[in-house]
Amino acid sequence: MRRLPHFPKKTKKKNSVSSWKITYSRFKPAQENLREALCTLGNGYFGTRGAVTESAASRIHYPGTYIAGVYNKLATHIAGRTILNEDFVNCPNWLPLTFRIGKGEWVVPTANKILFYHQELDLRRGVLLRKIRFQNRSGQRTTIETQRIVHMENPHCTAIRYMITPENYEGEIVVRSALDGAVQNTGVARYRQLNSKHLKPGCLGTFNKNGIYLSMKTSQTNIEISEAAKVYIFTPSLRRGAGLTDSKEIRAASKILTKDKREISQEFTMFVRKKERCVIEKIVSIYTSKDRDIRSPLTTAIKSVKNSRGFNVLLKTHRRAWMSLWKQIDIQVEGNAFSQKVLRFHAFHLLQTASIHNTMIDAGLPARGLHGEAYRGHIFWDEVFAMSFFDLHTPEISKALFLYRYGRLPEARKYAEKNGYKGAMFPWQSGSTGIEETQTIHLNPMSGKWGPDHSRIQRHISFAIAYNVWQYWKRTGDLDFLTRYGAELLLSIAQFGASLSIYNPKDRKYHTQGLMGPDEFHEKYPGVAKPGLKDNAYTNLLIVWTLFKAQQILSFLPKYRRIQLVNKLGLGQKEMNRWKDITRKMKIVINDHGIISQFDGYFKLKELNWEAYKAKYGNIQRMDRILKAEGKSPNEYKIAKQADVLMIFYLLPLSEIKHLLHRLGYRFNKSMLKKNYNYYVERTSHGSTLSKIVHCYVANLLGKSKESWQWFSEVLESDIYDTQGGTTFEGIHVGVMAGSIDIAIRGFAGIMILEDRVRINPSLPKSWHNIKLRFCYKESWVFLFITKDLVTIFIRGPKSKQSVPIEIFGKLHHLSFGKAYKIRYNP
Repeated sequence: MRRLPHFPKKTKKKNSVSSWKITYSRFKPAQENLREALCTLGNGYFGTRGAVTESAASRIHYPGTYIAGVYNKLATHIAGRTILNEDFVNCPNWLPLTFRIGKGEWVVPTANKILFYHQELDLRRGVLLRKIRFQNRSGQRTTIETQRIVHMENPHCTAIRYMITPENYEGEIVVRSALDGAVQNTGVARYRQLNSKHLKPGCLGTFNKNGIYLSMKTSQTNIEISEAAKVYIFTPSLRRGAGLTDSKEIRAASKILTKDKREISQEFTMFVRKKERCVIEKIVSIYTSKDRDIRSPLTTAIKSVKNSRGFNVLLKTHRRAWMSLWKQIDIQVEGNAFSQKVLRFHAFHLLQTASIHNTMIDAGLPARGLHGEAYRGHIFWDEVFAMSFFDLHTPEISKALFLYRYGRLPEARKYAEKNGYKGAMFPWQSGSTGIEETQTIHLNPMSGKWGPDHSRIQRHISFAIAYNVWQYWKRTGDLDFLTRYGAELLLSIAQFGASLSIYNPKDRKYHTQGLMGPDEFHEKYPGVAKPGLKDNAYTNLLIVWTLFKAQQILSFLPKYRRIQLVNKLGLGQKEMNRWKDITRKMKIVINDHGIISQFDGYFKLKELNWEAYKAKYGNIQRMDRILKAEGKSPNEYKIAKQADVLMIFYLLPLSEIKHLLHRLGYRFNKSMLKKNYNYYVERTSHGSTLSKIVHCYVANLLGKSKESWQWFSEVLESDIYDTQGGTTFEGIHVGVMAGSIDIAIRGFAGIMILEDRVRINPSLPKSWHNIKLRFCYKESWVFLFITKDLVTIFIRGPKSKQSVPIEIFGKLHHLSFGKAYKIRYNP
């Protein structure tokens, strides 16, 4: 095996270790829900919030476990109608582990006087650690230390090591381990008026005297969720002969309790001595009836946990899995410790949301991760920000996420037909089956009123999927995927885009109507009852782009598959000619100053007095809610929740935008990019975390380095500091986390994957001394080390290839494998 080139190593500084850790040194009840979301552990199969083991859901704590693809639908009568909502089920809580001293109360350390507190999320190893020293009302002082993992190698396994040290007392303590199926979905305040009891009892029981199990079923989707747990206990007096719960002293004192067939707990009584540590290990196995090749989730869960090893062995294999992943995905930044830490933090949570285990399950990419109940765990368009991360580092995960979409292609076709269109129209919110899951009414937390929700008419979601298919093909060259799945997805969406396009013989242009763009503040025209807008520029241009790529993609397919798809989709020459016609005659509204209108009629709307609203409300990110609470409508104003027109410049290279617009008969030059940025940045409230990603990237394109850095800093802060003021604790924002990494790679490192080459045009931020990363390009691994004036490149690839075409600041190089290249550049 060839050795990798010697890249300069980071000097060991004080922050080199801390860049792998998120730490909290004080317990703050008001921030606990946020910390629980940020300290969630997951492995793609399931995620568990970083709640304490000693507390059920309360005003301060909210334990939650979410399994990818496990949804349930309930009806609620509200606002004069009955509505159905599909929720991401809060599954049985496997965490419960606590103790009591003698006959005292069950310990919840955070409800006592805290003398010392330290919580740490170890990103490198995927471990959540907590140490609490507290004093109860009787003056007894105890230290509790916990380590927790959700196993990255074995997707069904999770474990806790729980250590109790009595500081000034000795005597009997009772340890209680439980599995709690009485949980509900109450993690999002605005959903609490809706029915939230998704689980019904199955069965529960014990095994081997130190094990318990619980099985529940979702009430509507009938998914069986089974958990089995076993406990090991080590004390100094029991360590001889391994010191497990095989000890007669402990086993004889065990006690089983059940509650309404929804909760089972097991208690162990033991004697502890002052300042001697007692160690409890809880090993848990989780399976569902959705798992492949599993006849009985319960039997499998029990068997799995019986055969599992102790915490140390599990920790070792778990660490090994994470270390292997970090070798592929880590981005090393020197010069700015905050950038380094948060980029790792974001990559960590992305791989907890979708991992290699997604290849074995039928699940998409939830916009809020496996971290909470916001957006009901549904899959939106956030993939358009996230897929590049997976494409470039773990393409097998990308493929699994595409298969989720491909498996719901029949429903997308039905959805299109139901609405009078051809092809495949994917829903704005997708869940278990692929039907439209967007709610029909939505609660405005500012006014407390329920109002209609028209967001389902954001048809651009389908074109985001088509865009992702093309980008995956371009980055990986995976012809097998394209042949079996990708081409059919893209061609079906192209058919839908063409059927959305209506020809008007008066102006000889194609138009779209009844749609919304990414800016959700504008749902309809002022004074008009029917929702929808005409000629949203972003949607129209993506339709043109999709149709253009659909024609190209047919030429890449083997002849047999091309014939199959043409016949299956009914792609006659007449339809193909219409596609070509649309790519030459689609309407894009552009004024005399070169400003692209967000939609037809946007320029006629009223301007908003931004300064007055900032002075009155402070945070005006959700201007729609503010205006509606005042009895006004955001539809009347030139405001935007997030980037809409600017999304065009985020997704497509300027050369491609120029080609598409010229083909449509419009002028385009780089000065228009600047004009559109300046125009829309003044009219955007950034009510979505995704908005600042787009503005950051476009500012970087324009060479506005200070402005770009300010946007990037806000992107990094958005989740870790919950800058939207109370949304992150309901679930992380997958799009913004992936978007920050995209900015680092595509923006600052300047790496762009074109159809026939890799382009590298670095523009490192002032505070970054260098960046070191790797990415996968068509089965070859490209290793990069970029400083302010030097690019060092090493490529490792398959024997079937010789080199990779890489363009650096306009100069093309064909770089051979196994050799380090140093190329100087002038930024």
